[in-house]
Order: sequence, then C-alpha cells, then structure tokens
Amino acid sequence: MNTFLKTALASVVAMSASMANAADDVTLQLKWVTQAQFAGYYVAQEKGFYGDEDLNVTIKPGGPDVAPAQVIAGGGADVVLDWMPSALASREKGLNLVNIAQPFATSGMMLTCRKDTGITGPEDFAGKTLGVWFFGNEYPFLSWMSQMGLSTDGGDDGVTVLKQGFNVDPLLQGQAACISTMTYNEYWQVIDAGLTEDDLVTFKYEDMGVATLEDGIYVLQENLDDPAFSDKMVRFVRASMKGWKYAEANPDEAADIVLENDASGAQTEKHQQRMMREIAKLTAGSTGELSVEDYERTVETLMKGGSDPVITATPEGAWTHAITDLALK
Repeated sequence: MNTFLKTALASVVAMSASMANAADDVTLQLKWVTQAQFAGYYVAQEKGFYGDEDLNVTIKPGGPDVAPAQVIAGGGADVVLDWMPSALASREKGLNLVNIAQPFATSGMMLTCRKDTGITGPEDFAGKTLGVWFFGNEYPFLSWMSQMGLSTDGGDDGVTVLKQGFNVDPLLQGQAACISTMTYNEYWQVIDAGLTEDDLVTFKYEDMGVATLEDGIYVLQENLDDPAFSDKMVRFVRASMKGWKYAEANPDEAADIVLENDASGAQTEKHQQRMMREIAKLTAGSTGELSVEDYERTVETLMKGGSDPVITATPEGAWTHAITDLALK
C-alpha cells in the first residue's frame, strides 16, 4: 500500500473513531438567570454526570426578557425549563411542548404581603394592588383570582394588578400591598431589605390549593419523535436527576458550583446557600417522573378561569413518561 493510501486510510479510521466517541450536543435554556434554582444542571455538568452519558451540554441562562418557549420555537435550544402554565398556554397556541420530566415536585410560588396594609387573608385582597410577574408567570395568579371571583381590572370589588419587575421594590416602596415572591428567592430579598417575618403575611400557592407545576423539562414533540433525540433525552434526564440528588445532599457545594458558573458576578454565597436549601425542599422526593395527579390539578386550576381561562381545553399529549421510564431504570 502506498504512503498516500496509508495516510488516507489512517485519517478515515481516526475520523470514524472520533465520531464514535463524540459526545452528543444538548443545549438547555434556563427559565431565569444562573442561580441555585438550576443547581442540579450545573452540578451534573461540573461533576461529569453529563459526560458519563456521552453528552456535551450547553446551559444558557435566562433573564427578564427570555421566554423559554420562544427560544425553543426559534431553534435556540433542544430542551427548556418552564412552568407548566406557560408551557400549556404555549401548547394551546400551537407550540407542541411536551413535559418529559418534572424535577420540582412542589411549587415555591407565593404572594408576600405587608401586614400594615390590613391583609390577613385572601378575602382582604379586594381593593388592593397586587404585584404580579408576567412573561408566562402570571397564569397561576390570574387563575387564582378568577376562582375567588375577583376581577383583575381594579375597583373595590377587584384587585389592581401591578406588572411587577423581577424585584421586590413595589412592596418596599408601598406601591403594592402584596408582591409575587418565590420561597427561595424574593421573599428573602424582602427580609434582607429590612422587613421582618412579623411584618409580613404570606400565601403559598400550595396552601391555597392553586399550585401549578414549576421548572419542568420540556422538548418539542417533533424532536421527540426522532429515536436518536429521545435517546439523548433519556441520558440527559438521568444525568440531570443525578445532579439534583447530589445538590440536595450537598447544598453548600452545589451553591459554590452555581457561583462558579455565574458570569454576572451578581450572586452571593449567603444567598445561594440559602436558596439551595429552599430549592431542596421543592425537589425532595422527586425522581423526575411527572405526577399525573399534580398534572391534572394544574390543568384543573388553569381551566377554572371563568370567562378568561389560561387554557380552554384539556391538553392532549402534553406529557410523557417514556423518557423517565427509561432514565430511571
């Protein structure tokens, strides 16, 4: 065999070996900025859990102007993290999002109110201004108000909705009697700003019976129909859940890993450690498999919107256990 042929053959063999060993690329779009809310994914990346599954995962932080559904619709991600109300609303509008895993078993959403506004229970909301996040986060709130018979157009018999930025300023500055907070983030920002727990009254969506599923893992149905893509997702979910369980067991280390990935430098060790401990309460007990009961409760909550429900028909094909059934074997 001449030298040229030997060289060419060697190149082909090397290329074939490289292709055989090449990790599969997966791009994950987070729902928000880099923080302990997403620790499981950063831990899976840092600890090599994705690498063990022959995956090369790119994690894209979100932000106030990032809608995961829009990102995946535009081809900017293979997988997105989203709250189920937003995902189901997007699905009804024609974007075939499918929940393939649900690491968060419990909702962390709540309204945090100042006691000095006279609010002691939900019956006191009438006539008050309430801060609400939008960009898909408003759906559980709007459904809750509708179930209570409270208009969101203001007046003494309704509530005035303040389109809340992703901060706690409206409560601190007296612009709203209540604001949207998460148990693991904004509530503690209020405390750190100087108000005490005795100054506040909170209403957890879980306690109000209107909690909806948060931070699920979603992909497009048309991608899921590809066996090679589905195989990647089995491996992705398996590694991600391994990351979540490690984060639950090692919260301070997980917080440190998150901080190492925070390119903005905005996060602090104290805040991320505290957040990780709160997040662990929401993922505790979850294997990643979606609870059908919780799914049905979410759908029921979203359809109880009176004349303006979040979704108008019971979704079909909005979730699957096919990925977790294989990932959890």
